[in-house]
Amino acid sequence: MTRPATHIWRLLKWGRTLARHGALRGIERDPNTPAPVKRLCRIARFGTIQPATPDYAGAFQEIGPAAIKLGQTLATRPDLVGEEAARNLLSLQDSLPPVPFAEIKAVIESSFDRPVDTLFAEIDPVPVGAASIAQVHRGVTTDGKTVAIKVLRPGIRERFARDIATYEWAAAHLEAMGGEAARLRPRLTIANFKRWTNRELDLRREAASASELAAAMHGIEGYAIPDIDWDRTNGRVMTIEWIDGIKISETQKLLAAGHDLPDLAQRLVLAFLTQAISAGFFHADMHQGNLFVKGDGTIVAIDFGIMGRIDRRARQWLAEILYGLTTGNYKRVAEIHFEAQYVPSYHSVDEFATALRAVGEPMRGKPVSELSVGQMLDGLFAITRDFDMQTQPHLLLLQKTMVMVEGIATQLNPQINMWDVSAPYVRSWIRDELGPEAAIADRIRTDTETLLRIPDLVRRIEDRFPPKGGAPEPPPLPDIELVWERRTRTGRRWPGYLLAAAVGGAAVWAASIAGLIA
Repeated sequence: MTRPATHIWRLLKWGRTLARHGALRGIERDPNTPAPVKRLCRIARFGTIQPATPDYAGAFQEIGPAAIKLGQTLATRPDLVGEEAARNLLSLQDSLPPVPFAEIKAVIESSFDRPVDTLFAEIDPVPVGAASIAQVHRGVTTDGKTVAIKVLRPGIRERFARDIATYEWAAAHLEAMGGEAARLRPRLTIANFKRWTNRELDLRREAASASELAAAMHGIEGYAIPDIDWDRTNGRVMTIEWIDGIKISETQKLLAAGHDLPDLAQRLVLAFLTQAISAGFFHADMHQGNLFVKGDGTIVAIDFGIMGRIDRRARQWLAEILYGLTTGNYKRVAEIHFEAQYVPSYHSVDEFATALRAVGEPMRGKPVSELSVGQMLDGLFAITRDFDMQTQPHLLLLQKTMVMVEGIATQLNPQINMWDVSAPYVRSWIRDELGPEAAIADRIRTDTETLLRIPDLVRRIEDRFPPKGGAPEPPPLPDIELVWERRTRTGRRWPGYLLAAAVGGAAVWAASIAGLIA
């Protein structure tokens, strides 16, 4: 277990880096920041020269791989880090200098326990991408297929485990200070971050996520997932089909290739909605470097380390919220927040509906170039404090991905309106999933499943409460404080009681032998 002094030393070291980039200024000025945190910030920045404009992204980039991933997570939390910091962190690039190819080759050979030339006919030693967790090389398998080979950086799992332990320690102490820090639930934020990164650090799980998403999107025209080479994939190495295409961010090349940019934008938004609302399993790292367009116009996603999952009930709430915002039915949106227990019941539904109207009305009917989903989320975060809404960690990835998708769609088509594109899809899904026929089907299915569980339930009850046997039930026994429990409670030694207990026990035993006790 890491000592507290080690955690404090790491935090101060990271604090110095943040201070040099001016990234502690907002924390110190925030009236909701606990006083002990402000004191640590002052210590960390002592003697540093701070720039006029904070560079949060640069600070996280300099601290290291785990901080880069944490910064990308915090970019979805303007309520926690502030709007200025969140906007800056959205520019955080997950890239580091590449690891020498000799080390990458050693990882491949040790993980498969065989020479690399028995797996691949050739591997380009120059990586096509080098991120904080892994880097990717182009290669050709021994059976002639061109593939992308993703390999974990050496020692990256151990480094992440060390840094996350300090994040957990800091979050626990921050939350224990109560007030606003407790409402924002930093421990849950770090717990979700840990779960996401642990998934990214196991490339078998990333391969499985790609396979699951491909199954969920099967039959969706114009959107594809590369095939996994399972024979050349393990926990540290993933081999996947190589994609020849144009990055979706390179709009001029897309135009030169004859692609319809507004159509691409619309298909991207609908693909995201299909994943999030219909499948409940979505690609949560849809930044511009992870989306390509093939010659036939198919959008291809890569990099499945971060995936989001939403259960069916939450998807129903989400669809109703989106549709309510697009149609201006703020009363229904407010009611859903209370039904989902996102807002405590002691608040007024009508007051919350009015607050939602203040966020949603300015957006309706305007192109995303003027008002956006990102700005809507900022507005929603602003009212959470007034209504004591706790953070909902299961929706953080969704919020982050919505902002990413909106950004790419806007770049492809500046006049796109996310609501206009989303509304028909959401309306159709609500009709199919929440209409009378769906409600009856759900009830039949649920009641049937309940009836089928009754026999097993009866057997478990009988196991827990078996029939009475020949012996009578024992009488209730008094609670007796044991000597060692009393010693723990009072902090004293009681040798006399120990001796008395031993003598009494011996007497009871002797009496039972002599037949004095029935």
